[in-house]
Amino acid sequence: MPLPPKGAVSRKKAGDRAMIEIKNGVVISEDEFVFKASRSRGPGGQNVNKVSTKVTLYFDVAGCRTLSDSQKTRILKRLKTRADKNGVLHICSQRHRTQKANRAAAKERLIELLAGALVKRPVRKKTKVPDSAVQRRLDEKKRRSTLKQQRAAKKGFGIDFEL
Repeated sequence: MPLPPKGAVSRKKAGDRAMIEIKNGVVISEDEFVFKASRSRGPGGQNVNKVSTKVTLYFDVAGCRTLSDSQKTRILKRLKTRADKNGVLHICSQRHRTQKANRAAAKERLIELLAGALVKRPVRKKTKVPDSAVQRRLDEKKRRSTLKQQRAAKKGFGIDFEL
């Protein structure tokens, strides 16, 4: 799994094993998150060009120990625009002025995205157009055709239509 350079990465300590619940008993350890801080655009006042407040969260879906294979497949399929070819999700946050707030925002966004991706969508039931609706459409077409033929005959275009 290609991750950002070691100098720019901060990890949770091994003793802080916080588990985050995504949805319906699906939990992920915070140890599986990798954070990288970089310079941010936007608000920041005097510190905007000096302090690294933008946070990018990397989550290796393919290497996650707590997700089943079907869950991994569903997540990577639904979030394919946010994942690289190795199955690592990238979530950026630069909304806030502090790195701590951006870390929390990135974590919350990841939880929202994973919860949305794990929802099973109902299968669409194919339906047939009722015969009465088809007949109504055809009757209306005939009526409009007759009306237009009558208009053309009244204007004297020399067109004789037979019904």
